[in-house]
Amino acid sequence: MSFESLGLSPALLRALAEQGYTTPTPIQSAAIPAALAGRDLLAGAQTGTGKTAAFALPLLERLFVAPRPQGASRRPRALILTPTRELAAQVHESVPDNANHLRVSTAAIFGGVRMGPQMQTLRRGVDILVATPGRLMDHMERRIADLSGIEILVLDEGDRMLDMGFLPAIKRILAALPKQRQTMLFSATFAEEIKQLAAQFMRDPAEIQVAARNSVAATVTHTVHPVDAARKRDLLLHLLAADSRRQTLVFSRTKHGADKLCTFLEKSGLSTAAIHGNKSQGARTKALKEFKNGKVTVLVATDIAARGLDIDQLPIVVNFDLPMVAEDYVHRIGRTGRAGAEGLAISLVAPEEGRLLRDIKRMLKQEITLENVAGYEPSRPLNMDGPRPTNGKPRNPNHARRPHSHAPGNKPHAAANKQPRPWRGSRDARKA
Repeated sequence: MSFESLGLSPALLRALAEQGYTTPTPIQSAAIPAALAGRDLLAGAQTGTGKTAAFALPLLERLFVAPRPQGASRRPRALILTPTRELAAQVHESVPDNANHLRVSTAAIFGGVRMGPQMQTLRRGVDILVATPGRLMDHMERRIADLSGIEILVLDEGDRMLDMGFLPAIKRILAALPKQRQTMLFSATFAEEIKQLAAQFMRDPAEIQVAARNSVAATVTHTVHPVDAARKRDLLLHLLAADSRRQTLVFSRTKHGADKLCTFLEKSGLSTAAIHGNKSQGARTKALKEFKNGKVTVLVATDIAARGLDIDQLPIVVNFDLPMVAEDYVHRIGRTGRAGAEGLAISLVAPEEGRLLRDIKRMLKQEITLENVAGYEPSRPLNMDGPRPTNGKPRNPNHARRPHSHAPGNKPHAAANKQPRPWRGSRDARKA
């Protein structure tokens, strides 16, 4: 199949050819015809499969191939919502590449930068608005963002937006949109909550799933190195020292842990940077740019940064801490093994994290090789049936377990009844 057979206009085909794209990916082949027909779309595909073009190309074809009438309003006609700043920036960079021969203006609206320039852009007028829900709500509350002209809504990485607590914000944004619109929801994984959300605001959506639910690229090799928690840093340094020039993305469970690990690796002589929700947007952009151009060889990130890190030919991803939610493993290692390239996913697993590893294996429906590294063998076997770690750290088996605050005989803590702010969601969501 070719892009020509999908029904795209010459202007879009020319832009694709200039980028070297001649054959659509499976998600593009399946999604573009349905989207061109005006159908609402519920589409799932693992990361690195061309999802951005799958919604950007039909969006451009339907709204912007025909010349805009003289004097037409400059209200946004398309809205693309993303969970993180990095993904918003990535989409904002990708869409103009496909619209190179069309008269289309785009803008990215996200947190971590000043409101003033964004307000000026919105007042001047823009055709396609790419935004994170939190910052878009800020502009809506100031009556700067006019969404009454939206004809196409795209929710990119919908499951991640739910994970980050954006559901109240999304509902507020949806209420401000015209009811007659096309809606496309793209996601790497499909939890049941996604389908429930789709049922609320989509009209008979076409469902497309080009990969099995929660699947990962077949080109990724998964390896687990059991190790005591106290020796994880030393083992990581040992692995990185094998090739200090190899670009490596390392995931930490917490922001504080990411900073500590970054400092340790820098002191050990490795060019390292950290990226997480507490970093300013300028610092995050700088770290990612230096990682892409090779100035930084090790990037330490938290899960908030797992989406939107578009890095070509990343050879290795290391889970310094396993994610608390098994589905996040898919998002993390989706940074490697992209577009058919070989990738390696290494996890350093303490005995107390065995339960998390068991959850990941069950989700993937496959075995993961366990390899002891000489000199770093754990003091005891992985406890696959133990309790889940809490508070961002493996549970210390020598500490007594505190009773749950809602167990019989315990009064719920006052904070349990405190209602969250209506749209801002979780702490990480507020930083997006």
